[in-house]
Amino acid sequence: MTVQTTTTLGGTASHIQVGKVAHGLMMMTWTPNPVPDEICFEAIKAGVDAMPAGVKMLLNSGEFYAQDFGTANLELVARFFEKYPEYADRVFLSVKGGGKRTGMPMPDSSPENLRASVENINRVLRGTKKLDLFECARVDHNYPVEETTAVLAGLVKEGLFDHIGMSECSAESLRKGNSVHPIAAVEIEVSPWSIEPETKKVLEAAEELGIAVVAYSPLGRGFLTGEIKKFEDIPEGDMRRRFTRFNNPEIFKHNLTLVDKLKEIAAKKGVTPARLSIAFVASLGERVIPLPGSSNAKRTLENTYSADTKLTKDELDAIWGIINSYEVKGDRYYGADPKVMHLWG
Repeated sequence: MTVQTTTTLGGTASHIQVGKVAHGLMMMTWTPNPVPDEICFEAIKAGVDAMPAGVKMLLNSGEFYAQDFGTANLELVARFFEKYPEYADRVFLSVKGGGKRTGMPMPDSSPENLRASVENINRVLRGTKKLDLFECARVDHNYPVEETTAVLAGLVKEGLFDHIGMSECSAESLRKGNSVHPIAAVEIEVSPWSIEPETKKVLEAAEELGIAVVAYSPLGRGFLTGEIKKFEDIPEGDMRRRFTRFNNPEIFKHNLTLVDKLKEIAAKKGVTPARLSIAFVASLGERVIPLPGSSNAKRTLENTYSADTKLTKDELDAIWGIINSYEVKGDRYYGADPKVMHLWG
């Protein structure tokens, strides 16, 4: 069975048709126990095979998606395309980079580092797949956004990759970047428990400028699936154990109330809470593309088919009613200042 609902990317990629739901690969490798190749490969193939003819699956990887911030995720991607080269043309590959490659990848948008990052990604991919889109994982305000975008545009002209994306940026930065070179996609966190004032501004700016929004963590890092019922359900070593929305018992219990309310709407709809949340995010705009992650083929298909779940006005109003009346406790990461975390750069 193929997915019926598709969309297009923006900017220089506006001619490229992709599935309305993308596939995030991060947790295949950024985990204490990386998932075996064959399990990951079956999950990737499941999503791609669900696309209609001529429609690409957007796969999202990162230069630093590993416990040691190394290239394990890209190496996995390269091994996949080595084994299944026939899938290369059926995938739109987006990769985050642009960070220092010593320890935690802090933003470094110096021209030298941007080139080094893109070249490193291509080196690890070793010709198995064209780098379709490159995006700096965070905005480095040591360099004007316009200058960073101009450097990336130069790398595009050299043929090192095809399209420019942005990630975790403000609406103002998105406008600045797009004024220099058309931005194909902007990646921000969006879910029923992550709708901040700046989220709405970025969504509005992207729609106005014709830029696709790749909405990461549409399931609230798994919390909105309803399958995480207590802190102990999160595996040892999992990064979520350090996030403020999870690691305090009282906050955890409070936030479960939101999940319970979404479960009620999902039950009436006859869908899972996961499918409801993805469908909600997809409803936020024609070019809003939810980006759930999964290393399980069955879950990947459920996520992918969520594109065809249409919510009625009453259902959307009910979800918005919960969002607007419910205060999520804890922030999106570790409780640090958003500027320190380079959020909304």
